[in-house]
Amino acid sequence: MIEALKQKLTDEAEKLRYELNVTLPNEIRKAVELGDLRENSEYKAALERQQFVQARLGHLTQRLSKLSSIDESQIAVDAVGMGSKVVVEDQASGEREAYHLIFGDAEEFEEGQVTMSSPIGRALLGKKVGEVALLKLPARTRKLTIVQLATIHDEVG
Repeated sequence: MIEALKQKLTDEAEKLRYELNVTLPNEIRKAVELGDLRENSEYKAALERQQFVQARLGHLTQRLSKLSSIDESQIAVDAVGMGSKVVVEDQASGEREAYHLIFGDAEEFEEGQVTMSSPIGRALLGKKVGEVALLKLPARTRKLTIVQLATIHDEVG
């Protein structure tokens, strides 16, 4: 899971570097050739895109650095942690819900994915099958029993 995320981020960073170093300079050069830069919308748009790409590259570099510092051997094999897929049962309603804990600052979420830093993620972290996680909400506190758990180690193995 971590390696796949690293690869996805690396691929995006490579595309952005190409855009920053090849595509955008060409667009800016063409816009400059058109003359008066004060009212040149192509020039302004290229500069704005350049700033966005630089910021996004910085963000991706930061995320890749954080991912590289994660030691999968330090993630528990029998408790909820990063990459875990968890099925919980609400003690009050008896309803079951499935969650997949993902890295803290993901850009796109799929159905059932929650970050480890979200309230539900923090409530579930470190819990084992059979334990109860207390999810404190503004209106009430939910008691969620862990009924199924697949850790990142189960996914790999």
